[in-house]
Amino acid sequence: MTSERDSNRLPLRAGAMLLLAVAVVFFGLGIHRLATGSGDDDAPPAQTAATQTTAAPPTTSAPAGVEASSTKVCVVNAGNVGGLAASVTKQLKAKGYKTAEPSNLSSSSLDENTIFYRDGDEAAAKQVATDLGGGYSVEARPEGASRLPACTNGVLVIAITE
Repeated sequence: MTSERDSNRLPLRAGAMLLLAVAVVFFGLGIHRLATGSGDDDAPPAQTAATQTTAAPPTTSAPAGVEASSTKVCVVNAGNVGGLAASVTKQLKAKGYKTAEPSNLSSSSLDENTIFYRDGDEAAAKQVATDLGGGYSVEARPEGASRLPACTNGVLVIAITE
């Protein structure tokens, strides 16, 4: 009779241990979510708000007097179109720009083609947008934008769509 009781307790113990393990996992996930914020849904609007407060309004008018050969351009693919950065880089090289090696940006809160410039490069950024045929917003590079790739002494082109 005692062996019958022990065999009945084994599934009960296993079930209790499984339930305890699941509870620990959910508790850990809850702590992680509290520590890292409320999730991905809130991250992009915060980045967008920071970009909007420090950015110049988008414009497409071409400035006069900017030579392509004196402008360095870094092109980054932040979209799902394979080879987009290489294609845009090729376009810019054909127009005489000095270009860096095209690269990819794995995580971005941007949802449109954007050209970022640093102080003194606004005219060059507008010219790059014009030479690419429009479809790019031109904005000042936000202060402390650590998610954006470095483009030393140049204009940063974030390409998302063709």
